[in-house]
Amino acid sequence: MAGTEGTTQQLQNNSSGETQDSKKNGFLQSKVESKELSKEEKQKLRKEKKQQKKNKKDDKGLAKEEKAKKPVPVMDGQQAQQQKAPPTSPLVTPEAPPTGEKSGKSKVELRADRRARQDVDRTSKQGKKGDRSQLASTAKTKAPPSEPQPVVKRLPEHIQADDPAVLKKVAKKLERQQIPLRSDYGSKVSLFSHLHQYSRKAPLTQQMSIPSTVIHPSIVHLGLQYSQGIIAGSNSRCIALLHAFKQVIRDYATPRNEELSRDLVNKLKPYISFLNQCRPLSASMGNAIKYIKKEISNVSSNIKEEEAKTTLQNCIDKYIEEKIHLAAKAISKSAFEKISDGDVILVYGCSSLVNYILCDAYERGRKFRVIVVDSRPRLEGRETLRRLVKKGLSCTYVLITAVSYMLPEVSKVFLGAHALLANGYVMSRVGASQIALVAKAYNVPVLVCCETYKFCERVQTDSFVSNELDDPDDLIVTRKGKTELQNWQDIPSLRLLNLVYDVTPPDFVDLVITDLGMIPCTSVPVVLRVKNVDQ
Repeated sequence: MAGTEGTTQQLQNNSSGETQDSKKNGFLQSKVESKELSKEEKQKLRKEKKQQKKNKKDDKGLAKEEKAKKPVPVMDGQQAQQQKAPPTSPLVTPEAPPTGEKSGKSKVELRADRRARQDVDRTSKQGKKGDRSQLASTAKTKAPPSEPQPVVKRLPEHIQADDPAVLKKVAKKLERQQIPLRSDYGSKVSLFSHLHQYSRKAPLTQQMSIPSTVIHPSIVHLGLQYSQGIIAGSNSRCIALLHAFKQVIRDYATPRNEELSRDLVNKLKPYISFLNQCRPLSASMGNAIKYIKKEISNVSSNIKEEEAKTTLQNCIDKYIEEKIHLAAKAISKSAFEKISDGDVILVYGCSSLVNYILCDAYERGRKFRVIVVDSRPRLEGRETLRRLVKKGLSCTYVLITAVSYMLPEVSKVFLGAHALLANGYVMSRVGASQIALVAKAYNVPVLVCCETYKFCERVQTDSFVSNELDDPDDLIVTRKGKTELQNWQDIPSLRLLNLVYDVTPPDFVDLVITDLGMIPCTSVPVVLRVKNVDQ
């Protein structure tokens, strides 16, 4: 018995040991399997659990919304069918498995079912949002539709001569200022019908009554000189304007209960309107007027009247000296470096700055020849020819029609400028762009000489929108006692066009010589920005 009991205990111990070993082995195998799973599918399982939680939350939210909001928004057929389908758990497919198939599904199928479920939820949410936005938009559109607002024209009044509303507005403004309105002359080319066209046949005093009590005599005298073409050229017109304003300030007396800084600015407004009626203001004159108004507004009310007037006159003298005379010297100094011995320089028209540069370079010992190009009807090049020949320079005089024959022997082209626009285009006497174009074809460098006070913030790419029309009668020529275009106004199909300026693209200009140095046309906005900061 004892032996049998011992054997049975040994068998039990052996069996228990075997079971423990088998448990240990199973535990180790499960550990290995869990390690293998954690390495391969740990991330996937986590994502699946997260998706299940999200789907449960979405199902609860949808059920609450359906209970709270009974009226269901209008949706497409597919969305309605999808919402009518009973909600299923993310782990169970929406369709019941057919008989014969196993109820259990693989992981790939379960993932596909979950994705389909998520897509259905997304589309239903987007449909609800779209319905809400549509309802809000319909509520907003119930208001009466407002009329379309007219487009605001940001054009100066002097280039809207074909607009009756603008003409009426200008007439009222001049009437308030007691300035008569000057009437246009002759028929105009339809492309330039928005510009004013005046005649120089009759004096301005016969065309319009000028009230002496409103306009200062020096302004009247200056306006007559502008209208008759006695004072021409940007620099000459600007200097004459500043001297006239200087005389106005000298004769000004501040009324009682008024401040000089306010009353004097208001006093200048009708003067500017009158001068604009005589001839449209140039860009340089506009900048000079801005400077004078700024200096007047900066006058302190504590200063005595005589002292303030003296200060303003000194400011005008300083402007003329620095912006025009000293600027011309600085430009001449820079241009001298570009002129070499033996050069053949081509100039066009009459530019006081270009004439000064050539005469100064000749006096400083440079030996060169000048070709003066001229054009009808003004023939301003004759004045340039007279000044250069008087200094002793060797000159050749040709009309613009022969410029292509002269350019092969030209080494440089010097052009003056009426204004330099913010986009780099050069506004100058009509014909300058043609010369720059031909010079570009012959690979001849074009140098534009311009003071910085002529830099303008206006942008322009053509010569049609903003320009000036001169007297069309200037085109009439009498030869051998015959005048072919004497009665041109009686012919309804005939129009005469006498343009004053044209615009040259920056591609045709190699360099701009200014009082700040030599710059390309593209640097004009930088100079304007610096000037605005300094002011």
